[in-house]
Amino acid sequence: MAAMQRPIDRWFASYSGDHRNDTNQLIHVVCVPAIVWSIIALLWCIPAPGTLFREGFWAGLAMFAVTLFYYRHSRMLGLGMLAMFTLMGLACYAVFNAFGTAVLLWAGAAVFVVAWIGQFIGHRIEGRKPSFLTDLTYLLIGPAWVLAKGYRKFGLRY
Repeated sequence: MAAMQRPIDRWFASYSGDHRNDTNQLIHVVCVPAIVWSIIALLWCIPAPGTLFREGFWAGLAMFAVTLFYYRHSRMLGLGMLAMFTLMGLACYAVFNAFGTAVLLWAGAAVFVVAWIGQFIGHRIEGRKPSFLTDLTYLLIGPAWVLAKGYRKFGLRY
């Protein structure tokens, strides 16, 4: 009897079908993490209610929730994304503490726009539409796909 394919493997197979071109893949390896960082930065800038919460509360909450999504599908992907989120959160914390909310907000917005332009250029080169246009879940699959690509490069299983 053949082993059942995990949902994450099916998502990766479908996502990979829309990302066959080497240039598009390289663009994604750069732009997808940049977009993730930019979203964390933008969420960091949303004021937290009351005095119980600090700056970055919404970013932390989102990173926690998304980490659970990845961990549910693969422990290795969940742990890897937790490490990536931790580094990205620390980067936001450093920028916020050094330069303040306005700089973090503008940096997040600029990176978001430039990275999405890169993504669409990659898909133009590929000649295929982005996967998330068929299913918004692919907005979560992209970062895990990039991480899994890195795992495979180093001979690790996800």
